[in-house]
Amino acid sequence: MKLIYVAIDGMGDLPIKALDNKTPLEAAETPNLNALAQNGKTGLMYTVGQGIAPESDAAVISLLGYDPFKYSTGRGAIEAFGAGIAMKNGDVALRCNFATVSKDDTLIDRRAGRTLTTSEATELANITNQQIKLETYPAAFEFKATLGHRAVLVLRSKDKPLSGKIYNSDPAYAIVNGLGVAQAKVDMSLKTVEALEDTEAAKNAATLTNELIDKTHKLWEEHPINKKRAAEGKLKANILLTRDASSTVPIFFNINQQYNANFAALADMHTELGIAKLAGMDATLLPPPSGNLQYDYDVRVKTLVAMLPKHDCFYIHLKGPDEPGHDGDYKLKTQIITAVDKYFFGPLLKQVSLKDILFCVTTDHATPCDLKIHSDTPVPLLISGNSLGNENGVKFCERECTKGNLGLLEHAYTLMPKLMEQCKK
Repeated sequence: MKLIYVAIDGMGDLPIKALDNKTPLEAAETPNLNALAQNGKTGLMYTVGQGIAPESDAAVISLLGYDPFKYSTGRGAIEAFGAGIAMKNGDVALRCNFATVSKDDTLIDRRAGRTLTTSEATELANITNQQIKLETYPAAFEFKATLGHRAVLVLRSKDKPLSGKIYNSDPAYAIVNGLGVAQAKVDMSLKTVEALEDTEAAKNAATLTNELIDKTHKLWEEHPINKKRAAEGKLKANILLTRDASSTVPIFFNINQQYNANFAALADMHTELGIAKLAGMDATLLPPPSGNLQYDYDVRVKTLVAMLPKHDCFYIHLKGPDEPGHDGDYKLKTQIITAVDKYFFGPLLKQVSLKDILFCVTTDHATPCDLKIHSDTPVPLLISGNSLGNENGVKFCERECTKGNLGLLEHAYTLMPKLMEQCKK
């Protein structure tokens, strides 16, 4: 039996008054997900652990069967591998955002209004690599735009190794036990990067990061791209936010060898692509959103179906609902979940059989619209396939999953071994 494991990014939520105290998943039209739930088992799950509002990297690491506290070395390294940037131990890799800051260092928007195009970001990244030289410590850097406002930075010392034990300049995330954790209450001011430990390696990494933030701000503020954006009434992409520094290359066990199966991953983002590569999967980065949900999910279904004969297990990460969750747009989040059901699961279920396929559907974390940030809320989970029995619930949603036969899983990394055991029955 093959495995199709789908994570719908940020799908989880909390009841919303304007939706009659339903969540977007509960309010969405999801006949296909409901059918899977009714022909399987459901439950709830903490992806990283109770009380932890995880970033996507730690959550996905856990979803794939790795304890993130043991295997993660920080999101920066994951992003670097996903973006195809070489990194070795002693380099420092950071996840970055193009953001908007005022003249008094008030952070206006952490994502430059979500209107920065990848081509605009790439032009800003290119001029950064061409014109900025680091002078506070002998080091070079590589800065790469990935998708929209997102980017990756790698610092490379020309002398002694650097340390990733540094604070974030992005105020929305903190470092807790080595993992990035979303902050519920955010002081929207640009943070100076400081060392997390009293070592020259960490102090030098912090100094270099601050230098680059300062120099990119001066370079980008009056760049023609930002002048044009301002003239069009858009927010400038005039500051670099950094977070989740890594100075150690993560080492994952090979997932194919671990389970004696051939794994493939289809990813919407470089984060998931990097994790899949490090796990030893055949990893594919899917095309960026076109603005047409039906077309985008059709591409994903066709790609998956074409790969079905070649692999045993598939991990598919669909970005969709996360962004409207961050924006507090419960209507759009509900619409996107409806579209995922209609345009992804609908066509897919017509082309596969539950006698041959074990489905697992969940999310990496909740992104409640009322909070506009990741939360530690347990997420809905369903497992559906041949001989798994029937659930009593008629709807796949957080409320019904609290009653499910799977109960509450304390850590997502315990799920993958159970899925593989079920596949081999």
